[in-house]
Amino acid sequence: MRRPDSAWLFSWSRSGTAAIQAPSLSCCAAPVLAIRAKIRELRTGKKLTLQDVSNETGFSTSLLSQIENNNISPPIATLSKIANFFEVRMGHFFAEEEECSFEVVRSGERTLMPRVISEDGSSHGYFFESLSVRKKNKKMDPFLLTLNEQVANTCTYSHNGEEFLFIMQGKAELLLDDQRILLNEGDSVYFDSNLKHRLLSVDCGQVKVLAVVVR
Repeated sequence: MRRPDSAWLFSWSRSGTAAIQAPSLSCCAAPVLAIRAKIRELRTGKKLTLQDVSNETGFSTSLLSQIENNNISPPIATLSKIANFFEVRMGHFFAEEEECSFEVVRSGERTLMPRVISEDGSSHGYFFESLSVRKKNKKMDPFLLTLNEQVANTCTYSHNGEEFLFIMQGKAELLLDDQRILLNEGDSVYFDSNLKHRLLSVDCGQVKVLAVVVR
């Protein structure tokens, strides 16, 4: 699974709202389709209705239906909560996992989630790339986040586990429970993921973040 080239990413990061639209490249659509198919496969395999999953996860049936029908792409926190419910790793949604002692992912092989949209259709202001997709039963899920716009909807999320963020480029603001924490390039933060949290770009600048989710 190859990412778009760097020129495409450069223009995407400066195109405002258009930055979150799904590109026409088939390589970018594949991860979204895989997530949709695997969530539906897990649900139907357990003979569960959307309402059953809604009752256990707290997500509305409308949201779950939109994810399964590929109308929206779930944020990492939402995907983590769904994975936890089905007792799988988040990597399960991106590729076929293998029993292996190590995994090397080349820069051009990252799995890209090109658009992250909320239930109401608003942008979350970032896209993300999974940095490990094939290793089975891993304890960490690493991602590269790119925040590329300011957003009006700043609702927070929580899920089981712990999370580590390292600001590689730019300036971000972390909403953590009732705190607002400014993070500059080179700063890092480690927190319990059951705290309500959300990472935002500051001043519309592009921010690159190494995020590691541990469950």
